[in-house]
Amino acid sequence: MKIEEINQITDYNHLNLIQINYQDQIGNAKEWIYASRSNKPPSLSKENMKTPSLPDAVVIVPFHRELEKLIIIREFRVPLVGYQYGFPAGLMDAGERVEETAKRELREETGLEITKILKVSPPIYSSSGMTDESVSLVYAHCSGIPTTQYNEDSEDITVLMLSRDEAVGLIEKPNLAFDVKTWIILLTFATTGSILF
Repeated sequence: MKIEEINQITDYNHLNLIQINYQDQIGNAKEWIYASRSNKPPSLSKENMKTPSLPDAVVIVPFHRELEKLIIIREFRVPLVGYQYGFPAGLMDAGERVEETAKRELREETGLEITKILKVSPPIYSSSGMTDESVSLVYAHCSGIPTTQYNEDSEDITVLMLSRDEAVGLIEKPNLAFDVKTWIILLTFATTGSILF
């Protein structure tokens, strides 16, 4: 594969379309369009084609130690024209560390406070055929009482606190929309009772 040209098609905050012209393995000219969180297209230099050191966003996997419950949210997602079950998440602000973003976003979306960070993933990708967006998963213990009082006007969120049995019941419902990371972690929790292997 040989990348020949990269062009930015749109110019918006937080989401743009990028067009790449490339040659496939046998030299056929191809074109690919994808969504990016970047406000500038990547460079053709090899330095800029490496895995990023910081993700675009953070996804928090919070476990309430006192109540022994996994926290997820039910949130209205415009592209789905409906509600999706997922974990609290958000874009990183300039100059923020992953752990800082996780603490801020968990508080904003659920009112809960991180008490201990258990594990942080490197930047990972969930739909690389459509976007170059990367996220870091932050597994954490949390405390407090859920509230949505800190939500932005554009957020329609319900906080759910799930026991292992409640997680089993939720993943067995066929007509719910799940974020892929959430479904996998819910399945792990339902099967093992743990959020980490």
